[in-house]
Amino acid sequence: QVRLVESGGGSVQAGGSLRLTCAASHQAYRKGCIGWLRQAPGKEREGVAGVNTISGLTDVADSVKGRFTISRDNANDTVYLQMNDLKPEDTGTYYCAVKEAIGSWYPCGTRFESSSQGILVTVSS
Repeated sequence: QVRLVESGGGSVQAGGSLRLTCAASHQAYRKGCIGWLRQAPGKEREGVAGVNTISGLTDVADSVKGRFTISRDNANDTVYLQMNDLKPEDTGTYYCAVKEAIGSWYPCGTRFESSSQGILVTVSS
């Protein structure tokens, strides 16, 4: 069963940090690409980051580059999104997503589709 559970969201002031956690079922994790999407109020969903769980190759959207880091823990089938220097425009619902990797050393990019519940991140100025 493909299952993804997000945690770690909340409210923070601008400049603060949060770490989101995506706990994946083993079947989901084995697909090889796990990423994060977000959707701000009134805006379209956008890809934020992706990681190849086999090789560890990562991709991060330009809008968050230098502030957000994606990483994985193969022992626990878990992916993290470390978010630093948060800005009000980072406010939104964050979703974890999975897709099949092309190969161990192919980047996953940041384009995913997700049907998970999502978790709210609110950044106040």
